[in-house]
Amino acid sequence: MVTDREQQDVLLELLNSTPVVNGVVQDQLADPQEARSWQRAHGGSGSADELCNLVRARGVLQDVVRGSRPATSLAPLLKDVTSRPQISPEGVSWALEAPAERQMAVEAVMAWSAVQQTMPGRLRSCANPDCRLFLIDRSKTNKARWCSMAVCGNRMKARRHYQRIRDAAAE
Repeated sequence: MVTDREQQDVLLELLNSTPVVNGVVQDQLADPQEARSWQRAHGGSGSADELCNLVRARGVLQDVVRGSRPATSLAPLLKDVTSRPQISPEGVSWALEAPAERQMAVEAVMAWSAVQQTMPGRLRSCANPDCRLFLIDRSKTNKARWCSMAVCGNRMKARRHYQRIRDAAAE
């Protein structure tokens, strides 16, 4: 059974698969062989149709998290998806049923939904305007701003520091 944390980590990996490297947006799922490997490592079949749906879901999810599209734009990704009860000694659980080529995309949307419900406001884009990455803030204070304190946090703090020095020198 996949844990909530594992689902969150896969969602974050998917959202962060279009980083900016040396000022240029990279797509880590653009190479078919690398994409197939990524899909299989995350429980997918590695098919081209599956990848197409996954990339479509990634784009919509990125826009929703950034606030440039409404959450309702995720609805087409859930077309023909059903949920069936499964009974075990532990109780009732629900199993998603989606067309095989859309299963990974649906799971990504469901992981986003779970984060929204259990950790509202904690999935967000990095505060560095030059960064395209996302973070899930798991801190108690919910004040994390950067995808990485060592990279973006340090850059942003250095920029503010040098700006203060320039402003002081201009006075």
